[in-house]
Amino acid sequence: MPPSFKVLVVGTTSDYIDWIRNSSPGRALFITDPAERRKAEEPGPSRAEEILCDLCNFTEVHQALRQHLRRESIRLEGIACYDCESMELAAVLAGQLELPYPSVEAVNNCRNKYLSKTIWAEHKLCTPRTRKLRTAAEAVDFFQELGGPCVLKPVDGSGSELIFRCDSGQAAKDNFEKIRNGLQARRAHRLYKSFFAGDPVILGEELVHGQEFSCDFVLENGRAEVIRLTRKILSSRGPFGTAMGYLLPGSLPDEIDERQFLQLLCQSALVLGLSRAVCMLDFMIHQGRIILLELAPRPGGDCLPYLLRRCRNLDILNRYLDFCCQQPFAVNPPFDSQPCIGLRLHAQRSGILKKIDARRLQHDPRVREIFLSRKPGHPIKTPPDDYDSWLLGHIIFEPDLDLELESQCRSLAEKLIIEVE
Repeated sequence: MPPSFKVLVVGTTSDYIDWIRNSSPGRALFITDPAERRKAEEPGPSRAEEILCDLCNFTEVHQALRQHLRRESIRLEGIACYDCESMELAAVLAGQLELPYPSVEAVNNCRNKYLSKTIWAEHKLCTPRTRKLRTAAEAVDFFQELGGPCVLKPVDGSGSELIFRCDSGQAAKDNFEKIRNGLQARRAHRLYKSFFAGDPVILGEELVHGQEFSCDFVLENGRAEVIRLTRKILSSRGPFGTAMGYLLPGSLPDEIDERQFLQLLCQSALVLGLSRAVCMLDFMIHQGRIILLELAPRPGGDCLPYLLRRCRNLDILNRYLDFCCQQPFAVNPPFDSQPCIGLRLHAQRSGILKKIDARRLQHDPRVREIFLSRKPGHPIKTPPDDYDSWLLGHIIFEPDLDLELESQCRSLAEKLIIEVE
């Protein structure tokens, strides 16, 4: 029996698996956490398409993969990963199977926010001042040293999870303990496993004001090319750093030179040890300067792939699979289209979701797409207890750029009828 060629997708979520299976049937072999499969709403792949095993046990994963490849007569032509907590596993497997993927060292440089910012600073790239903090007293000292607001966050977290703004020494002390307790409560989560290797290490970071952006770019042959640039719309009411939505396209201010911007994208990835990758970069613009915040060698997630598919006819999930098989990433040429916002829909309180009704959104002429990821019966915990279960889905809509964007997002989100008991 001749072998079939597939791309190995390591540790992604059930909605991405369903997306890839529907858009490129038979293209991928998935390694999935059994807990992810148990909670999935989507139909599961066949046994030939998916390996279920403990993703924390790298040896077990490697053995299960080897057995599956022999049994199903599969040859791998690439390896892909869309999720931060699985990138180290993907890098290890790529080394064992001699497949192209960023190195373990490069992945760790990106995942560890202290390391990435230290490396950027050493190479004269603008990034917030940072310090590793091991006690609440050190957090207070850091706040006093800055003489103003600071941010505390886990060294290897993701998104806005367990990120706190501190406007006083007492707040720095209290929030340090909140993060410690939050990490302890997440001791089974792969995203935070390094916390339990020793004493807790929490990152103190200078607070930078300005517009925040998120960018996907492809790094190849010593140059960078932008895939998408979006401006973040941050919530002024929710947990600090929470993105309500993303505006596509997100235009850079006139004082930012495009050629220098591309050079900065390239350098930001190269100095972390990357040579060929699709990268997601978060950055801020403060007083005409780009301040680097976080980089990951993967495409941006959340509602961003849906936004790109709807508004740019770009299936970034499958385009990334092609890239992982050593095909060039063909960036869609820019074209005239209406600006769109991908708006994230959040529950406002904890409990059991009793009702979720989007009919009022369906009748709004601005709305182009509605995606609800939760059904009645879903248990909700709000931050800081949980930063995943309170997300109910997203909508894509065309905003009025002459009006304040956060207000438009908030008024639209309020049209979703939610009952929680």
